[in-house]
Amino acid sequence: MSKKAYEICKGCGAKAKDFVALTYDQRLLRRKKLTSEAGVSIFVDLPQTVSIAEGDGFACDDGTVIGVRAAEEELFAITGETVTRYAWHIGNRHTPCEIAADRLVIQRDPVLKAMLEQLGAEVTAIMAPFSPEGGAYGHGRTMGHDHGGHDHGGHDHGHSHDHSHDHGHSQEHDHSHDHDQGHSHHHHHHD
Repeated sequence: MSKKAYEICKGCGAKAKDFVALTYDQRLLRRKKLTSEAGVSIFVDLPQTVSIAEGDGFACDDGTVIGVRAAEEELFAITGETVTRYAWHIGNRHTPCEIAADRLVIQRDPVLKAMLEQLGAEVTAIMAPFSPEGGAYGHGRTMGHDHGGHDHGGHDHGHSHDHSHDHGHSQEHDHSHDHDQGHSHHHHHHD
């Protein structure tokens, strides 16, 4: 059996009778063929690439909804005395991060693991669903500099991924010097 889905319904997946389990990277899609837990083939063809959250659903052409679950994937759980400091370093690298009161969760990355351990973090490999924080502007994802994971199905949309990121670093420096600094000039006027 095969279905087609042309739209996402936010939050409607909880009531679905059938589901697909997708990793975080798989939940960023536009066109993809998926297979549900019940073995149903779903061809997803959305108008644009979207980030799908756990609990959303694919509204199928036959009126049914296929719910979306976050699949278990290979992650790192980060704990330690200064979790907020670790979060800053992770965010500074535009890395998706799931934030809880006592721990952070990121996708496995040996470079980040080494950096976090150097900062004093305890980094543990876990298998779990991954639902990181959305972007600061409500786009659902922190895209950062890496736009990996999206597939244009072998065709080009004619857009470039040339982004200029302004991180508030100014390349201009003030090189003017106050030459009066530290010098006192006494002018004596004699009558």
